[in-house]
Amino acid sequence: MQTKKVPMRMCTGCGEMKPKKELVRVVKNKEGEISLDLTGKKAGRGAYVCRSRECLLKAKKNKRLSNAFECQIPDEIFEQMLEEMNDAE
Repeated sequence: MQTKKVPMRMCTGCGEMKPKKELVRVVKNKEGEISLDLTGKKAGRGAYVCRSRECLLKAKKNKRLSNAFECQIPDEIFEQMLEEMNDAE
């Protein structure tokens, strides 16, 4: 019997490859709204980040999420994502 292949994704904060289930998806929908996707099922372009404040802050500092979505992300949205991440833990 074959073992199932585990989907791997790269964290935009630390740059490490990790199993998809260990990461949180950040989504930009058609309207241009950016939010956390804790279920992994929202429609739109996605980028992944570890479930830690440090990786989200690293992604913000290095502008990796902005580059992934090809737009500027306001500080209010980062604050909202940090709160959502704290609530989810």
